[in-house]
Amino acid sequence: MEKAAIFIDGGYLNKILKNCFDVNVNYAKLCEIICNELELKRLRTYYYHCMPIIRKGNKNDEIKHSKMQKFLSKLKRLPRFEIKLGRLQLVGGQFKQKMIDILMSLDIVNMCFDKQINHAILIAGDSDFVPAVKKAKEYGAVVHLYYHPSSVHNEILDEIDELHIISEELISKCKK
Repeated sequence: MEKAAIFIDGGYLNKILKNCFDVNVNYAKLCEIICNELELKRLRTYYYHCMPIIRKGNKNDEIKHSKMQKFLSKLKRLPRFEIKLGRLQLVGGQFKQKMIDILMSLDIVNMCFDKQINHAILIAGDSDFVPAVKKAKEYGAVVHLYYHPSSVHNEILDEIDELHIISEELISKCKK
């Protein structure tokens, strides 16, 4: 059985789960279902996100931060899960994720270059991953994308080897 790694853009998946399905999922189950459907052995899952900003004296921010810490603590204790954190930066009056795309891209490219995996499975929708996808394919990996049609950039759709929609059926199999 060929080996795969799953690369999850946490901000992207959270947005999809909240806006399209209004549920929380069991991440271990989600990864198990994906790899079973593709008949692949999961080497590891990488989850990329940013901790929420805590503005001075803002109790809501403190609650969000605490919830995220608890969530990430549970996630990192799952077998073969690794957490990678970027940071939030204020851009044009809104907080934007920084470093997530580059961290994820480096991991994809390095694992494919080192032949640790034969398949890279992305849960993302950002066109910033296109160069990493192209490089992974050059190194011989098959690149899969799990995405929701409501939130994906066309440029990444054009570069992926195998497309998979995050469907109601998939989510219902792994919701908490």
